[in-house]
Amino acid sequence: MGEADLRALVPRVLSVLVRRGADFATAEDAVQEALIRALSRWDTDPPHDPEGWLVTVAWRAFLDLARSESTRRDREVRIGGEPPTGSASGVDDTLHLYFLCAHPELSPSSAVALTLRAVGGLTTRQIAEAYLVPEATMAQRISRAKRTVARSGLDRPGDVQTVMRVLYLVFNEGYSGQVDLAAEAIRLTRQLAGFVDAPEVDGLLALMLLHHARRPSRTRPDGGIVPLAEQDRTRWETELVAEGVAILQRALVRDRLGEYQAQAAIAALHADAPRFADTDWVQIVEWYDELLGFADTAITRLNRAVAVGHADGGPAGLAALAEVPEGTPRRTAVAAHLHERCGDLELAARLYAVAASEATSLAERDHQTRQAARVNQMLAEIDPS
Repeated sequence: MGEADLRALVPRVLSVLVRRGADFATAEDAVQEALIRALSRWDTDPPHDPEGWLVTVAWRAFLDLARSESTRRDREVRIGGEPPTGSASGVDDTLHLYFLCAHPELSPSSAVALTLRAVGGLTTRQIAEAYLVPEATMAQRISRAKRTVARSGLDRPGDVQTVMRVLYLVFNEGYSGQVDLAAEAIRLTRQLAGFVDAPEVDGLLALMLLHHARRPSRTRPDGGIVPLAEQDRTRWETELVAEGVAILQRALVRDRLGEYQAQAAIAALHADAPRFADTDWVQIVEWYDELLGFADTAITRLNRAVAVGHADGGPAGLAALAEVPEGTPRRTAVAAHLHERCGDLELAARLYAVAASEATSLAERDHQTRQAARVNQMLAEIDPS
């Protein structure tokens, strides 16, 4: 059994302990202990019933943890003994864990960390490496999240929308450390889609697949950004594109449009164009207009301004950009792009340089610096003097 298959058992095992009276925080620690033992032992001696083995070891670990805290002695008497391993009830329990991890009192970062631990089965070290923070810092974040859930009670879970936002946050972290968070988010969203009959969950899964399909072409070997217009589309993963489009189509025909379906439709139109020049920008603008009905945010309007600039020309794009508040991330870079489309190369070059100074990542700074250099080279060729 591979590590991913093993992690898939974690929410079912955690559900068994919680249903048998274990408090969420201690049960989650116990399941992690069982997972660590499994990873170290199963390569040489895998059990016949992996889930039953994990339940048994996790329950013993829970009892050890409960006995170690004097404040839990009364509960230990009540729950002492070792129940038969059995199986978790499956779908309902795992789904409930998703909702618990999206508890309304948790911050987004805490909800993400707890989801990766309790539902994803990742260790604290793996999560810390993925987010490039010290393990002790992540351990504190997870402990606080578990205490919040335990203190507030298990009867106040989040909702499907919150769960989806947590999973999308995981996906957008992409890849770092030893854990591919984008792939992990896709795995968990596939699982959620199997539990919940909601077109928006399918829309989220389609959106992830369509974005993930372009991943091989998004960066240079040195880590630099490759903009969409320059990406090698032969490197896009066509199987993921086809799957994402099929899932999106099944969701759209149910006529219950939502934010993630609209975003996925935009991604599908990009994926459908064999060349950047063939992109159907008019339809993309129409989908952005639909998206504004669900998420009228500065970022949505910023992306719409880019699409308008391609569909109707640079001046129209700048008019759309005027609706985006100053200070919005990447607004200066978009202004530079639109002024370049208008033919105002001097202003575009200056704005690209400003965008580089405003960049929040090295990759983005380098990209905008290269853009400024490219446009300055164009100016030099026009007027060598």
